Amino acid sequence: MIRVPIVHFLMMLALIATGCGRHKGKMAQTVNEDVTPEQRNYRNDMRGFIRQISAYAKARDSSFYVIPQNGIELVTDTGYADGSPILHYLNAIDGNGQENLHYGYHSDNSKTPKRSKEYMKGLLAVSQRAGNTILVIDYCSSEKKIADAFDQSYSEGYVPFVATERNLTVIPKFGERRYRENTRNIRSLADAENFLFFLNYERFESKPEVLNAIARSNYDIVFIDLFFHDGTTFSAEEVQRLKTKANGSERLVCCYMSIGEAEDYRYYWKKGWATNRPSWLEKENKRWAGNYKVRYWEKDWQGIIMGSQNAYLDKIIDTGFDGVYLDIVDAFEYFESK
Repeated sequence: MIRVPIVHFLMMLALIATGCGRHKGKMAQTVNEDVTPEQRNYRNDMRGFIRQISAYAKARDSSFYVIPQNGIELVTDTGYADGSPILHYLNAIDGNGQENLHYGYHSDNSKTPKRSKEYMKGLLAVSQRAGNTILVIDYCSSEKKIADAFDQSYSEGYVPFVATERNLTVIPKFGERRYRENTRNIRSLADAENFLFFLNYERFESKPEVLNAIARSNYDIVFIDLFFHDGTTFSAEEVQRLKTKANGSERLVCCYMSIGEAEDYRYYWKKGWATNRPSWLEKENKRWAGNYKVRYWEKDWQGIIMGSQNAYLDKIIDTGFDGVYLDIVDAFEYFESK
C-alpha cells in the first residue's frame, strides 16, 4: 500500500490540470466553474469531480477503490447503452453500485419494471466490459424475492446484497449457500461474491456492539459509515479489525461518502447554513430531512470533500479504508430538471 503526502498530491494535481500528468493513460479533467447555467454540462461536471476524487485517492493509496453508486448514465456520452463509452471516466472508477435493479425501484419488496431494469443493465454492461465490478443492492424482504434477487445478480455476473429494510439498520443473515459465503481471502473487488451495506447504527448503543456484529459476519466486502451516531469516527485499529471475517479470512472494508448532497449531521456542517447558505448549497431534499443538494462543481464544496487533513475523503484514507462508495452521484438529474 503506497501513501503519498498531501503536498505531493497537490503538485501532481497541478501537473494534471496543465496536461502533464496522467492517470490510467488519460488526462484527468478539472471542473470548469466559469460557465453559465445554460452552458454547463452537469454530467461532465460530475464525471470530472469523480475523476478528481479518484486521482487524489489513488495518488495517496494506489490500491484504493472508487465506486460511484447510481448515476450509471455517466458511462456513455448519451446516457444510453448504445452511446459511446466515456473511457476516461470508466478508467477512473473501479466499480459501479446500483440500487433497485431487481427489487425496490418504486417500492420495497416490489419488482423493478422490466423496462427500467433492462435500461440499467445495458449501461452496467458498458462498465463491466471496461473491467469494473458491479455491486447491486436490492430492497426486498420475502424469502422468495430475496432468493430471486441473489439468483438474478449471480446469473448476470454482479456482486449482490439484499437489504431487508431501506434504512440499512440491520445485518441480514442469509444461509451461507444463498449468498456464497466462502473462506477465500478477498484482496480485490473482483474476488468478492457478496457484500454488506450497513450504514445506520441506531439499533446499537455503542461502537463495540457495531464492531462485534460486523466481525461475526463472513461478507466479502463491508461498506460502512465512518461515523457512529454520536458523531465519533471509527479508528484505524477498529477498521483494521473488520478486515478479517469471522472465519479468519481477509475481506475489504470500504466507506460511504455522499458527494452530491451535504448532510447537516456531518462534522463539516456549520450553524446557519440552512438559512444563510454558502454559494454551493442548494435546497433541502424533501425526501431526506437534513440533506441538501450541492453545486458539486464548486471548489468550496470539493474542498470539504478532499484536499486537506480535515477533508472527508482524507479522513477515510487516513483511517485505512480500502475504498470509498460515492453516493448521490445522480445529483446531475436535479440540476438538469431545474
